[in-house]
Amino acid sequence: MKTYELNDIVQMKKQHPCGTNRWQIIRTGIDVKLQCTGCGHIVMMSRQNFEKHLKKVLEHAENEAD
Repeated sequence: MKTYELNDIVQMKKQHPCGTNRWQIIRTGIDVKLQCTGCGHIVMMSRQNFEKHLKKVLEHAENEAD
């Protein structure tokens, strides 16, 4: 049940220590790489762990059609 794409802004269940709860998806695959929109910290986690801790998608990325 995939509802997220590359460059989407997502909210996780737990808040980041910097105080924000917004993450940008910067890589997808078997693992998911996220970047905190507050401090820029990058975290990589398994897709299963990501989907378990995902609360909701806040913003969908704009797709550029050439």
